[in-house]
Amino acid sequence: MDNKTPKGVRKLAALGFAAISAASLSGCSMPESASILIPKPAEFIPALIAFLVIWFLLAKYAWPTIIKTLDDRQAKIQEDLDAAERTRAEVEKEKHEYATRVDQAQREAGEIVAEAKKDAESVRSEVLAKAQKEASGIIAKSHEALEGERRKAMIELSGSVVDLSVEIAGKIIGNDLSEDQQRALAEKYLAEVGKTNDNE
Repeated sequence: MDNKTPKGVRKLAALGFAAISAASLSGCSMPESASILIPKPAEFIPALIAFLVIWFLLAKYAWPTIIKTLDDRQAKIQEDLDAAERTRAEVEKEKHEYATRVDQAQREAGEIVAEAKKDAESVRSEVLAKAQKEASGIIAKSHEALEGERRKAMIELSGSVVDLSVEIAGKIIGNDLSEDQQRALAEKYLAEVGKTNDNE
């Protein structure tokens, strides 16, 4: 495993070591208060060796593990962020698809309603046309029946009138005309009267 010790820690340790070494090796006089902070060479060397050993052990065993843990944690966080972004994108996609399906369903519903209205109007028109045709047929048949009844009544009435006219004419005129001549004369008169009524 590579040594991933931060450069800042190394620089700080080197600067501390250089400062302590320079202070202990210099022969200049120091104030009394400064001698408390700077160790004597007899104390400094074992402390330096202990520091270097601890620093080496930390650099060899602890720091790689800590750095690996931090890297793993960072990778996990990044993975979670990527997963959240993918989820958000999927949600947006599904939302768009849902809106598209809703719009399509509304369009189809509108088309179905329009088609139903069109079919209902067509059926209504057909029913009205059929009813009007049937009504016209019934009216025409009624007219024909009435006309037939009228003609029948006219024929019956004409026969009765002819018989009555023949009888009356025979009484008025006497026996100068035969019965057939009287009937023909009455029928001719009634025919002329019927034509006059038809023209009116």
